Amino acid sequence: MITETEILQLRSRISELEDKLKVVYRHLGIAYGDSAADPLLAPELQAALRSGNKIEAIKIYRELTGVGLAEAKEAVERAGRY
Repeated sequence: MITETEILQLRSRISELEDKLKVVYRHLGIAYGDSAADPLLAPELQAALRSGNKIEAIKIYRELTGVGLAEAKEAVERAGRY
């Protein structure tokens, strides 16, 4: 069974890894965020937008959210403006 101390150590390690990941994302010019909370922040979707591949970004958005084509297109176009 896992102890409270081990849980605290794991949480600390996760926090350290998240901080390092944020540095990498910042270096690569990728918005860091929780893609579960905002699918537009998903790294693969961001990469598609940066490369100008709007169709791929729409496809990824639809896969992540399950929305229809029109809604996905609107969301991706909105995100591409920023």
